[in-house]
Amino acid sequence: MNANERESWLVLRMKGASREMAVGVALVLLMAALGVFAPNFFDGQPFVSRLASQMPALVAAVAVALVIITRQIDISIGAQFSVCAVVAGLVASSGLPVGAAVLAGILTGALMGALNGALVAFLGLPSIVVTLATMVTWQEALRLWRKGRLLDLPEGVQWFGLGQGAGQAVVIAVALAVLLAAAWAMKHSAAGRFLYATGSDAEAARLAGIRPKVVTFRAFALMGGMVGLAAALNLAQSPQVQPNGGDGLELKAIAAAVVGGVAIGGGRGTVWGVLLGMMLLANVNPALTHFHQPPYWEKAIQGMVILLAVAADGWGKRRGKLNLE
Repeated sequence: MNANERESWLVLRMKGASREMAVGVALVLLMAALGVFAPNFFDGQPFVSRLASQMPALVAAVAVALVIITRQIDISIGAQFSVCAVVAGLVASSGLPVGAAVLAGILTGALMGALNGALVAFLGLPSIVVTLATMVTWQEALRLWRKGRLLDLPEGVQWFGLGQGAGQAVVIAVALAVLLAAAWAMKHSAAGRFLYATGSDAEAARLAGIRPKVVTFRAFALMGGMVGLAAALNLAQSPQVQPNGGDGLELKAIAAAVVGGVAIGGGRGTVWGVLLGMMLLANVNPALTHFHQPPYWEKAIQGMVILLAVAADGWGKRRGKLNLE
């Protein structure tokens, strides 16, 4: 790495750290405001229930961050989530153990992610076009298949048959375990370094002996499997499966990733930033409710967050180039 490349790398690292710090400060300020003006927001069981309800979205956000780091995008994760939930629910309803339902959801997601990955990596198709097409395909397939019918689940499926308290603890623990595993892998494993290298410069990565197409394919497949796990975690929190349960998840997950410092242009971002971004966005809706504001502002805020994050990345990248010239 020459001097210019080293300086550029340091600029990117500092920029990512400053984004995470800014999000952390915004989160602290929001929590402080809620603590002052809506102290019942932190009441024990309701707070834990809200936290558990956000864990599937956190897993999905970490998953989509891996794909974005490779300089790709997947906007079909909401549709994948819905399909995985229905498949897992059908397996659970057939009388098989809950573990089999979870595994079915993960495998279904991995297959859908692998399909997207193959089309993007090996056929060279734009990821935004591929995932838009598969999103519509999965949504319409579910609509024709289920016709909007809810799927009732056996009693032993909700909270994994452990009761609400223990079940919520399991959901939170599994999501945090995924978060920690992803954080470790991205920092210490060769696979994590390959993701960053592919997203930073695919041709340079290829010349260094990395296979960018294989890395991209694996990122999509892994993302699909993680979305399947997120669907299973969500499945345990309701007595029914809604065939459109993943609608809007793609916006929330992508927003959490980019606001947490994952560069939409690839090559930069951390799992901890995704966590901060998700925690900030997850508290927007409760904050709107406690401050007596219309809840439909949530999606508008998410969209604005994505726009501001992308604009900040573009501006920072431009300034970085000017500083190096």
